[in-house]
Amino acid sequence: MARLFIAALAFVLAACKSDPVTLKFSGETMGTTYNVIAVDKTADLSSDALKGEIDAALATVNARMSNWDPTSEISRFNTADTTDPVEISPELATVMTAASEIHDKSLGLFDVTLGPLIEIWGFGARTPDSPVPSDAAIAAAMEVVGQNKILTLTTNPTALRKSLPETSVYLAAIAKGYGVDRLATVLQAAGITDYMVEIGGDLVTSGQNPSGENWRIGIERPDAASQTVEEIVDLSNLGMATSGDYRNYFEQDGIRYSHIIDAGTGRPITHGTASVTVLAPNAMMADGWATALLVLGQERGLAIAEKEGLAVLFIARKADSSETGFETTVSSQFTKLQTKQ
Repeated sequence: MARLFIAALAFVLAACKSDPVTLKFSGETMGTTYNVIAVDKTADLSSDALKGEIDAALATVNARMSNWDPTSEISRFNTADTTDPVEISPELATVMTAASEIHDKSLGLFDVTLGPLIEIWGFGARTPDSPVPSDAAIAAAMEVVGQNKILTLTTNPTALRKSLPETSVYLAAIAKGYGVDRLATVLQAAGITDYMVEIGGDLVTSGQNPSGENWRIGIERPDAASQTVEEIVDLSNLGMATSGDYRNYFEQDGIRYSHIIDAGTGRPITHGTASVTVLAPNAMMADGWATALLVLGQERGLAIAEKEGLAVLFIARKADSSETGFETTVSSQFTKLQTKQ
């Protein structure tokens, strides 16, 4: 009799359980847009409460790392006329630690001190309508650039020090990825295991999509004249970021200048690699490495990807074709991850 009662109770509870609910949130942040898709398997989460936690997390990231907010933590560090160590938040320390790791492993070409070069080339707060900077202007900017030689990150207490007061830190190439990971943490804390978080093209996924399948994400062909998908990847439980040279650029006297600056030369990249997509355990590392490997280009970048075990897809312009002719190359880890999905 007791067994029948337990079976009947289980049937009643199953009948009362609601179907999963798909929650969607979107908005603007960090100078771009964000999108969140989350599967609430319990169907009892408050959408408004979760949205509030998402907004609070994004506000924190911006307050720490926005180069466009003069009151942010990183902006205050940049304008501080001192070479004394400045105590920094755990959030900023996390990003700076990752930036230092990528800098060291990318031959120094991922560099968060490139702000002066970004400005004189017209890709910062200014618009690219001024003349191409002179050799002298580039050389002057290079004097205050160099992440490894100018910035020092210490612990106990966690502090950041610049050896030149005029040096600035520019986090656009890694902070969006960190923001994605922060939102993923919010969802996890709410008990959500199936989600996709995206900020400005950087994203991370977990579990399955609302249809109960692996998340599949399209990688755009690096052609500014179209929005064509070049490749579709399985992306469950991974972060992904793509860096390209084909949307933010200007042309002058028949020469094309990309916003991707080579820290070694102080000038925009000139090789034929048009975009780099990185798959990683989190979006922050994917974000930083995508930029680093685009600066390096396919040949040097692939060698480093293999050495570091990075999952990378390079898309390069074919040398013997128009700009719309492309070829892809992937690292062995990229192939391995796609085979496992």
